[in-house]
Amino acid sequence: MAGIVHAQDSIQQRVQDEKGMNLPARGLSMSQVEKQYGAPLRKLSPRGGDSAKHPTINRWEYSSFIVYFENSHVIHSVLNTPAGNNTNPASAN
Repeated sequence: MAGIVHAQDSIQQRVQDEKGMNLPARGLSMSQVEKQYGAPLRKLSPRGGDSAKHPTINRWEYSSFIVYFENSHVIHSVLNTPAGNNTNPASAN
């Protein structure tokens, strides 16, 4: 049970950390993100795109966060921390 409580605390802390950071906002285009935050460290291989129900998802890795795009617009930005599964996004490449 202690493991579950610790995981919940970690997730809650991560959400609070993300709220306090200047991460790319939902709806920004790729060019807007690159203009505001600079070039990413890596542009990971796209996923999906095989149907309308599975649009292309692009992932850009920065030093402290990862940006997820649906086609060419931000859908989510997350901290690149050990609290999540983002410690080595290239391994899912």
